[in-house]
Amino acid sequence: MSEQNRLGRIGVWSIAWSTALGGDGSAYTAEFDEAAAELEELGYGTLWLGGSPAASFAAPVLRATTRLTVATGIVSIWDYTAEEAAAQRAVLERDHPGRFLLGLGVSHSLMTERYRRPYSAMRDYLTALDAAPVPVPSDARVLAALGPKMLELSRDRAAGAHPYLVTPEHTAHAREVLGGEALLAPELKVIVSSDRDAAYDLARGYLANYLRMANYTRSFERLGFTDEDFRDGGSDRLIDAVFAIGDPDAIAARATEFLTAGADHLAVQTVTADPRSDLPRAQWRQLAEALPMK
Repeated sequence: MSEQNRLGRIGVWSIAWSTALGGDGSAYTAEFDEAAAELEELGYGTLWLGGSPAASFAAPVLRATTRLTVATGIVSIWDYTAEEAAAQRAVLERDHPGRFLLGLGVSHSLMTERYRRPYSAMRDYLTALDAAPVPVPSDARVLAALGPKMLELSRDRAAGAHPYLVTPEHTAHAREVLGGEALLAPELKVIVSSDRDAAYDLARGYLANYLRMANYTRSFERLGFTDEDFRDGGSDRLIDAVFAIGDPDAIAARATEFLTAGADHLAVQTVTADPRSDLPRAQWRQLAEALPMK
């Protein structure tokens, strides 16, 4: 089965599972298993574990479901050695063959003191995955890629790319770089709301932290945005570009733009007042009825 088919057309990106499974894991309750099983029944193809999870965080989700693909979005290469990531992935593959996708990324300089030469570090990490006692095949891993060099690395040494905080225009460019065969699975933030002012306030509050990170602002600059767009949590123009806001039909129309631009799969992140903990199951149900799942 191709990566595109394995992931399905639409997935859910959520940091809540990673939050609950972090530390001693005591925050992980039966509701997380129930929510994962419901996502599968609703027709979502993949659950992306957001933040910087360990690959092993996928295990309870895989046990709670039967078909759902689970992917990391993303494992930071600074938090886990290649040997650790490969060993954790090997257990998942043994117990749940073909249902786990290892998403990797270089994270951001603000988040780790070890950040250095990200492209070279990722290249070396992939080489170490290849040399692990149980190697991670290139078609079992994807890279968080924004710029052209990391996109090329995603094409040449992984199944493809999982770009975060991007636009349909970025998606079209990424497809050109990746070519026709590599997987392209961008993330899209959505806010289900009929209150425009409240939704834009929520979007700005969430986006503000990302605008402190040079990887994202450089990506936006390549798309034609300027410093004016990065102030006070983001301009309306920037929010309109990286969020889908409105009712489920409006969000579905925006999702279709990414798919038309060249995405094989779209990872939908429902932004709420507390996305690190919330399981917005009612909104996932609404969106499942409108999104182009097939």
